[in-house]
Amino acid sequence: MGIVSIPKRKSVSPEAANTPKTDSGDWVKIAAGGALIAAGFLLLTNQRRAGMVVGAAGTALALADQQETLRSWWNQIPEYVNQVQNLIGQVQKKVDAFTARRESLHQALTGHGEGI
Repeated sequence: MGIVSIPKRKSVSPEAANTPKTDSGDWVKIAAGGALIAAGFLLLTNQRRAGMVVGAAGTALALADQQETLRSWWNQIPEYVNQVQNLIGQVQKKVDAFTARRESLHQALTGHGEGI
């Protein structure tokens, strides 16, 4: 005779089995998408004020659904600010070098120098 192992079943409480599994995130996404589509139609029909209000509401719903993404973006802002500041510093150095070369070239071509 062979031995057959029977896997144990997961016990599910009757309350958990009867509760419907609805995802509120899906409804938020549907509402946000619908609001943004409606805002687009309102803007196309020249109803700007209503379109902007509905569009802002749709955007707010979409952002509320993406809280983790917004949080990660918010935490990365200081890094981006530092990168932009470094870029501006590099551009300023290049502009200063260009200005100095321009002035020396101008002095050489015109013959007007501070020491002459």
